[in-house]
This record gives sequence, C-alpha cells and structure tokens, in this order.
Amino acid sequence: MIELHSWPTPNGQKVTIMLEECGLPYQVIPVDIQRGDQFKPEFLRISPNNKIPAMIDSEGPNGTPFSVFESGAMLLYLAEKTGKFLSKDPETRYAAIQWLMFQMGGLGPMLGQAHHFRQYAPDKIPYAIHRYTNEAGRLYGVMDKRLASNEYLAGELSIADFACYPWIVPYERQGQDLLRFPNLKRWFDVLKARPQLRKGFEVLKDLRRQGPMDEEARRNLFGSEQYRQH
Repeated sequence: MIELHSWPTPNGQKVTIMLEECGLPYQVIPVDIQRGDQFKPEFLRISPNNKIPAMIDSEGPNGTPFSVFESGAMLLYLAEKTGKFLSKDPETRYAAIQWLMFQMGGLGPMLGQAHHFRQYAPDKIPYAIHRYTNEAGRLYGVMDKRLASNEYLAGELSIADFACYPWIVPYERQGQDLLRFPNLKRWFDVLKARPQLRKGFEVLKDLRRQGPMDEEARRNLFGSEQYRQH
C-alpha cells in the first residue's frame, strides 16, 4: 500500500495520475499547505524540504516501509516498482528521463513563477510578469516542437507525460493560448481523454479553496513561515 501525503497542486497531481494509471492501491493523507501542514514534524520526517508530495511505500525495495520525497523521484520509483511507463529500451528510457528532468528543472519552476507573479504577488511587477509569461511560452514551444514528430514526449506514453500534463492544465493563468501550439494541444487532448489520468488529476479536488488567498495562506506559501526553522 502506498501512503501518499499530498495536496491538489500540479506536483501532487502528477503522482496521483501515476498511481491511478498503474492501478496501485493507495491512501491519500491531505497536507493543507495553506494552513501549514507541510511544517508539521510528522511530515518533515518524510519530506525534509517541506514540500508536497511525499509517500511511504509499506512494501519498499527490501520489503520494509520506504519513504520518498520529490515528485520526480516518486514517478521514477513507481515506474521501477511496477515496470510501467518507463521503457526498458535504453534510448526510450532516457528520452523519458530527459523530459522528466525538463519538467522538474524548467517547466515546473518557470510556470510556477508565472503563476506567482500573474496571480499571487501582492504587487504587480510588469518586468516579472513579462519575463515569466514569455518563458512559459518558450517552454510550450519546446514541447510543441518535440510533439510535432512524436505522439508523446518520449515517443511512447511515459512518466514524462504524466509529469508535464498537470502544469499545462492552467495554461490560461500562465498567459498562454494552446491554439498557438497545435502539437501540444493534440497531446493535451489525448491525455485528457484518458479515464485514469482524469481520475488521478481530480484527487483531493474538493479541498481546493476558491477566492482570494488570506494572509495565513500567504505566510505559509510565500512568506515568513517558509524561512522559519521547523
């Protein structure tokens, strides 16, 4: 059994998508990052960087409980555990790993900054909005070019697709128009049509808050709580 500690953000959604696509049994423990659950000692024991998601596999590599943090590492772990969505063929395998690293090192951080400065920053800074909106568009273009000659990012469906998909869902909030990226849109629509992917994406969706963010949430996500010793 996988015990997943998470919240409905793109990094959390990529793991629930993988779990559903693999058909693994799992239990979700909500970690309300707006209320500071990520700083609780019991969560920090499995996620020392105080970020969601993190998981505990009751049947780890040596048959004993094993915890994993960092969503990309979790996708690799689950792929190795199940033998799914990460090819044994070296070229295809490393194509998937490359595009997973693209998401972890580029797509996620840059689109996260676009979200922050376009949606959450208390002061609207034109330079930052312009910088990260344009970078989001550049990264969309990188994916669009790759998908012009490949059905999926690694050539076949893989953890790379599951990692990137949740970050593309809020494209409008990133200042992007998918019609400008026809290959990316085709890929997006194909993935969106997968029942298990949709199910994984919607895990914990009822816990999402609507409306403006309050000051407690700002402190926990962007402010002083991030830098206090826990």
